Amino acid sequence: MFTARRVQLTTLATRYMIPMISGNRQITEIGGLMSYGANITDAYRQVGVYVGRILKGEKPADLPVVQSTKFELVINAETARILGLTVPSTLLATADEVIE
Repeated sequence: MFTARRVQLTTLATRYMIPMISGNRQITEIGGLMSYGANITDAYRQVGVYVGRILKGEKPADLPVVQSTKFELVINAETARILGLTVPSTLLATADEVIE
């Protein structure tokens, strides 16, 4: 629901001056304040590895459960300015991407 309505939710959050934080970088790209979550490209890569192992004959029940190892922090500096927030420089330096 949140991904399908991300534009509406982000617009409402900005209109009412609510900092919107998500685990989905798409929300930050369209105006959310920040996101922290698994790197979707890495997750799809892991899915491909699993599919390859299954196609080679391994049983799905024998495959280990794997958690993402790559996480990304994305900050929208423009949204922070609109909301009147100051993002600490240490957080900006830690971010994988800062959207101006």
